[in-house]
Amino acid sequence: MTTTGWAVVTGASSGLGRGFATKLASDGMPVVIVARSAGVLHDLADELRETYGVEAEVIVADLSDATAREALVADLADRDVEILVNNAGFGTLGDFVTADPDRMTEEITLNCLALTQLSRAVAPGMVARGGGAIVNVASTASFQPIPGFGVYAATKAYVLRLSLAMWHELRPSGVSVLALCPGPTDTNFFAAAGNDSTMTKRRSVSQVVQTCFDALAKGSPVAVDGAMNAVMARAAAVSPVRLALLLAKLIAGGQH
Repeated sequence: MTTTGWAVVTGASSGLGRGFATKLASDGMPVVIVARSAGVLHDLADELRETYGVEAEVIVADLSDATAREALVADLADRDVEILVNNAGFGTLGDFVTADPDRMTEEITLNCLALTQLSRAVAPGMVARGGGAIVNVASTASFQPIPGFGVYAATKAYVLRLSLAMWHELRPSGVSVLALCPGPTDTNFFAAAGNDSTMTKRRSVSQVVQTCFDALAKGSPVAVDGAMNAVMARAAAVSPVRLALLLAKLIAGGQH
């Protein structure tokens, strides 16, 4: 990949974010990696520079914090961003009535608001240059409500719907937008969500990243990673609501 623009990856310290940053650097792109963990980010940046010979900048930021978001938005608005991967986000397993209200607010802010603001920051420059790509990491959870995982599924439904609208609006200008919908993936997501013993049949990070770039190459607006995940997503879309709710709760079971 020949480029003079930057690739920006949020939530880059581990899991999918690290996978995306590594893939983009291996393609020869200079990268900006964003997360809260300074030490891990600097180690990753050193690794990317040494292994792939690319520029790698670190921005330490908690994107659930308004001041940190404003600073990153200002940085991106002044930078030639060729690809933005909005990967930062988290979920919380558990009942709505017992959820920590502060964590709930942080989850919505990070999964929805930060993603929207960062996309808005880079989109005008991409349109002006006539190209670029925005990857918004949604989830197979975006296709149905999930009891016991309700806020997360709702935030990812927002990501999916926003991304589809952006794809339609920006496509004539040459800018690609992709809603990437992984299912359970071999990361620390479920441990952070509160139960690493649920949904243990997981795809690898490399599989999800490859699905993303295959879909970008085709100009797809949405990509579900994995054949079985794609089948389940389609089934959820056409199932009666009560059945979809029951099945979603059973599949995400084990959190109670």
